[in-house]
Amino acid sequence: MSDFCVKRVKGCGLFRTFVIMNLADKIFSIKTEQEFEQVTLEVFRFQAEHCAPYKRYIELLGVSPCEVKSIEQIPFLPIEFFKTFDIYCGEGEPEKVFTSSNTGGTTPSRHAMQSLAHYERVFTAAFESFYGATEQWSIYGLLPNYLAREGSSLVYMTDRLISRCGSGGFYLDDYEKLLADLAADNKPKILLGVSYALWDLAEQYAPKLSNTIVMETGGMKGYREELPKAEFHRILTSAFGVEQIHSEYGMAELTSQAYSKGEGIFRAPKWMKVLTRDVNNPLRLQSAGSRGAINIIDLANLSSCAFIATQDVGTVLSDGAFSIEGRLSGADIRGCNLLVQ
Repeated sequence: MSDFCVKRVKGCGLFRTFVIMNLADKIFSIKTEQEFEQVTLEVFRFQAEHCAPYKRYIELLGVSPCEVKSIEQIPFLPIEFFKTFDIYCGEGEPEKVFTSSNTGGTTPSRHAMQSLAHYERVFTAAFESFYGATEQWSIYGLLPNYLAREGSSLVYMTDRLISRCGSGGFYLDDYEKLLADLAADNKPKILLGVSYALWDLAEQYAPKLSNTIVMETGGMKGYREELPKAEFHRILTSAFGVEQIHSEYGMAELTSQAYSKGEGIFRAPKWMKVLTRDVNNPLRLQSAGSRGAINIIDLANLSSCAFIATQDVGTVLSDGAFSIEGRLSGADIRGCNLLVQ
């Protein structure tokens, strides 16, 4: 049985919670593309019935869920719906509602999370699938704008990972304290920072970091000029004396994260898949290697919607890895760089 809160399954009539718990166990057992598609269709049928805004969206498209037989036929919910509707199919009140940053005064998205235990299981498994056991690391979070507001899923994730590590911590703008603590720590370290804060640190101190991975979460948030990702990474690698800049790709509307170990190429955990759609025909998926708007299947989004049409633009490679090139023209300013015309 999964880590969903037991208190939610006591008593009778909690059909949806039992289904979600069963699906949660299945997504972590996925090993093949066939298993991924099978679980994806199960999640789709459940959410097409029990997530009211998604159900209505499918109806307006004229799609009959029982006729959907493949991933290519699944409608993806525009990410903007998280701003105006309660995208939730869990039972009872959600344990937490995460919100996006409202850079530029935009309306924040809301992502209702039925179980924080599920969220912690997901982000821990995703992190460890790329970086190994959490306990071997020290994680230092340079996330000033996220720490300044409530409801950040990134802050929650980083806080829990730091707790699992047993070393590291959060830092606002006390760069000297951060650098002193990094230097005194003999464990392998990850410096996880929002882009503008890492740039400030690089510009003011240019510290040469040893035994440290520098990982950026994207986004200047209006504090610094936007740069092409490759140029920005060159600035950081030179200042910090590291060979590559790692990146974390996540958002409030997702439960899972993808990671890049360099060159801006991201890989997702086994229960997450990235596709591209035609920017001029949002209902048409594209083949691997085509540049387009990003669609995401995040099967860990069990109590919301697992099928999201984002406003990001990028390319998916033949092996499922992907790159993010920017945002659709007219999209809300978020954590990614450069609007794409």
